Amino acid sequence: MGLVFAVPLWRRRLTTLADLFRIRYSTGVERVAVLLMVPASVLWAAAQIRAFGQVLSASSDLSITATITIAAAAVIVYTVSGGLLADAITDLIQGVALIGGLLVLLPVVIQSAGGVEAAFAAITPERLRIFGGSIASIPKVLEAWAVPICGSVISQELAARVLAVRSPEIARQSSLLAGSIYLLVGLIPAFIGLVGATLLPDLEHPEQILPLLAQRHLSVLGYTVFAGALVSAILSTVDSALLAASSLVSQNLLVSAYPGMSEATKVWVARLGVVVCGGLAYLLALHAEGVYALVEDASAFGGAGIFIIVVFGLFTQLGGARSALAALVAGMAVWLYGTYIAGFTVVYLASLLAALLAYLAAAGIEQLLPAKEEFSAPTAAGEKEE
Repeated sequence: MGLVFAVPLWRRRLTTLADLFRIRYSTGVERVAVLLMVPASVLWAAAQIRAFGQVLSASSDLSITATITIAAAAVIVYTVSGGLLADAITDLIQGVALIGGLLVLLPVVIQSAGGVEAAFAAITPERLRIFGGSIASIPKVLEAWAVPICGSVISQELAARVLAVRSPEIARQSSLLAGSIYLLVGLIPAFIGLVGATLLPDLEHPEQILPLLAQRHLSVLGYTVFAGALVSAILSTVDSALLAASSLVSQNLLVSAYPGMSEATKVWVARLGVVVCGGLAYLLALHAEGVYALVEDASAFGGAGIFIIVVFGLFTQLGGARSALAALVAGMAVWLYGTYIAGFTVVYLASLLAALLAYLAAAGIEQLLPAKEEFSAPTAAGEKEE
């Protein structure tokens, strides 16, 4: 985001990522894109609600169903009561608390494993392979990397922060700094998880490994602090996802359809959107196979077409509304077919390729056809980069 997209997005003077599709393509493209982006944000929120429920369940005698219900209710109330500024402030505080908790847990886990050498020795080499072990595994590895990279870099949650800062320089620098911190800090729970698999084998719910390790190896006070930090971090992620979904629905669907809304009405519409999206996320969290499956679906759902039209829309003048719609439809159709019917092993890459080819094919056809008013890309003051 920081290297490629932050500055061009900021200079468009957008409110949401979907505004780019209206300015560059058409209102129709904007609405179709929103219909694809909102489920992705809801799926992401569902993943975090389920994770929240797992932490609560590991810390109590309550069932997963009960803790997910408590988590969803808390998250919805928390998010409706706040906003993007509150989200940014709590993200910082909760992030610092979580990093502190991980730094406390890391040496305790290493000591429990018998020291640094014993901890590394307990990790089997197969679990450390990042790029696979054979040529045949390359497509699966590319799929595993493409989903979080292409699927997550172009998301309303991330774009909202880029669009909210004061300057393009801050947008770029903050994105690069945040990404660096994310990678460095992310290595800690990854290492703890690899070592913890030997300390707590055959867990009924492997997603509970972090809180269970903390519960077993920390004091009561230490565990309370760690669990609180983990819950806080999850809360900050969930409210971002619910705010993203609600802002897309309210700003790019309802407000544009009813332009006479007062500012107070817009706020209430956005809050109602949080409640509705939170309820859907709760149902998904309750019936999902696991957190990883939800995260994977959140990154891949409709993401192929969105990624293609953002790249072409920001950096080229090739293609118009027909091209964008073709990419969105083709990417989504291939993903649904490959996921639920054909069982593709590289379904996201297939949908990404389908979206790219559809965009290019439609762009070629657009060059031959006269532009129609309803499909032509509207001009706007924010369209040109400064």
